[in-house]
Amino acid sequence: MNWVKKNSLGIVLCIAISALSSFLATLNIGSFSLEIIGAPVFAILAGMIISLAIPSLSANESLKDGIKFTSKKILQWAVIILGFSLNLSTILKVGGKSLPVIISTISISLITAFVLMKVMKINRKTACLIGVGSSICGGSAIAATSPVIDADDEDVAQAISVIFLFNVLAALIFPQFGHAIGLGSEGFAIFAGTAVNDTSSVTATASTAEGIYGVDGILSSAVTVKLTRTLAIIPITLALAIYRTRKAKKSGTQSGNFSIKKIFPFFILFFIGASIITTVVGIIPESSFKNFYNESFVKFAKWLAKFFIAMAMCAIGLNTNIVKLVRNGKKPILLGLCCWIMITAVSIGVQLATGIFYTNL
Repeated sequence: MNWVKKNSLGIVLCIAISALSSFLATLNIGSFSLEIIGAPVFAILAGMIISLAIPSLSANESLKDGIKFTSKKILQWAVIILGFSLNLSTILKVGGKSLPVIISTISISLITAFVLMKVMKINRKTACLIGVGSSICGGSAIAATSPVIDADDEDVAQAISVIFLFNVLAALIFPQFGHAIGLGSEGFAIFAGTAVNDTSSVTATASTAEGIYGVDGILSSAVTVKLTRTLAIIPITLALAIYRTRKAKKSGTQSGNFSIKKIFPFFILFFIGASIITTVVGIIPESSFKNFYNESFVKFAKWLAKFFIAMAMCAIGLNTNIVKLVRNGKKPILLGLCCWIMITAVSIGVQLATGIFYTNL
């Protein structure tokens, strides 16, 4: 009862803002779909604006615990639930052709982020989140990685803002760009799936491309490539978790207070477990249970994961100083730009090298 009293108001505030953000993401302004922006971005912007207008809000005794709970625990729950949308065998089977491009683009983004972090002296956690968000799947990858590296709310807000900027640019530029340089329809699907971040932006980019190319199937292929790319969350977050645990163990041994339970992000194991459950269900014989699982449960899980991510982003926005964020934003934006350019170049280059570039669906 005491937990409910401490947390309920803050959680309800985040739910209300996230519900409004989710509604905004369904609207269109002329031919421009706000789905490109997405509910998490609307939620984090709303949180930052509210925090700017009412600076004392996140420190309010009746709200702060619920806001903190949402930004930490609800975010972890979102990642676990997201696991139910991943059928590992199906994704790898369908998206196998794109694996060389996916591995290359992820590698170049992480390398670029690491090098520029050193050269430009960018905050380590911010650089990590931008590199992971650019290379894997935008907001979902940032949501999964931030608890693993113990990122601050401002680190997350900075990374989400940078990813959002290049998501919108990609959705607006890439369809015409891909067609102009002679990418085939299958080549463009792989390009969109590897060089655009969030699923909503991949969907918008590929949908526009279908109109330009006059070919169906680009959208479904691009989303499959994107989901295959999402699998990289698993090894990367595990590697970061193991690295952080070993580092903490080394320092903790010296001070005598190390606890793996406090350091290792066990929610990642639940995320993997959820994806394994969906994979196992995918290989069992056809049944009413399997149909219900795939058509109803997985669909609901995707929706709930997105809503929880929006809630967490709202809470992070409420704890973020937008003035400080803008003031310190030049280097992260430049880092995001460099990652974006390198991913684009490598995606096209690997396709040319492997012969995918000119292929059609």
